[in-house]
Amino acid sequence: MAGAVAAIALHRAGRQPHLYESRRPGAAEQGAFLTVAVNGLNALRDLGLDPARVLAAGFATPTLVLSNGRGRRLAEFALGGSAAGGTATTTIRRADLYAALRAEASALGIPIGYGRRATGFTETPAGVTVSFDDGGTAEGELLVGADGLRSAIRAGLNPGGPRPAYLGLLNAGGFTSRPVAAALDMTPGVTRMAFGRRSFFGWSVAPDGTVWWFANPPSREPVRPGDFTPQSWRAHLIGLFAGDDLPAAEIVRATGEVLGPWNTEDLPSVPVWRSGRAVLIGDAAHAVSPSSEQGASMAMEDAVTLGRCLAARAEVPAALAEYERLRRARVERVVAYGRRNGSGKTAGPIGAVVRDAMFPLVAKVMSSRRNPDGWLLDHRVPRVGEWRQAASREDGPGGT
Repeated sequence: MAGAVAAIALHRAGRQPHLYESRRPGAAEQGAFLTVAVNGLNALRDLGLDPARVLAAGFATPTLVLSNGRGRRLAEFALGGSAAGGTATTTIRRADLYAALRAEASALGIPIGYGRRATGFTETPAGVTVSFDDGGTAEGELLVGADGLRSAIRAGLNPGGPRPAYLGLLNAGGFTSRPVAAALDMTPGVTRMAFGRRSFFGWSVAPDGTVWWFANPPSREPVRPGDFTPQSWRAHLIGLFAGDDLPAAEIVRATGEVLGPWNTEDLPSVPVWRSGRAVLIGDAAHAVSPSSEQGASMAMEDAVTLGRCLAARAEVPAALAEYERLRRARVERVVAYGRRNGSGKTAGPIGAVVRDAMFPLVAKVMSSRRNPDGWLLDHRVPRVGEWRQAASREDGPGGT
């Protein structure tokens, strides 16, 4: 995702990008679905894209309702207002978003090389050469490392640098393939999340009546290949929600293919984002917990920022330095925000009692404040030349 939006941004900046994708055409995409928040929608529009077209396969989810495992409603939040043009926070399958972004890149004439995973790079003051796992190479004036949580480009910039950190949660998800026996609130536009006694669970009802869901079972140790079979993983999830006053177990039973498990990880602060001819964006630079619901939106903001800096600066090193100045404080604040959100999902019995007692009060206080999440959702990528003012806004209350 980060690579596709970066290629579009570089094209808008007057460059001639080549996009290299590690998977082959038609290869299964990892993950189930994601949320693109209104700040991500604004970034798409800044790229000259129509969010309604790019996200046509998704559906609006501008409201979040939280409850506990006994079915008690704890809070309701608005997930931002509408972006420019009226598009709201949107939930979409990962595969559909990837396909839409690559289609936008192809429509601009951007070449896409499939089945080429980056393994490293070398650079000179005049250019950079990236190596691929097929033994080939590619040369250019700039290498954008958009190769994810286990980025080879990040490793080259940060030898012995930080590794992804496991956050004590597993991930699962899926889409129902038959009606759910339990009664469901079919109100459109609502994402529902619940602190079950043994696992966090979230679900939304799509316009076609299917349920899109995820679960975050706590686990002290990360999962390893072979720890579960598809059958044992389904049974494990159903057992976690036994006794909860939630539709979770029935939703899992009604799902044809239960996806996962995956480990939930984020990335501590990365010391080096750039060299003279290489730069990191998206998860390669600042992987955030899914609890932030900001991974896609941060990648989109990165791409717009990088494109604007390269459009304004003739010298690549100067453009990369400005890009980092614009982005680092904001994304590190978002990483911390996602980690805090995830910590509530692993509360023990006593912590759960305190959380359930405090959550309505916290929600009431937040609702009394004027736009408490404005720093996150109302963000617009500044025009080049505005970065000093933008940086001062990010360092306001609660900033880094």
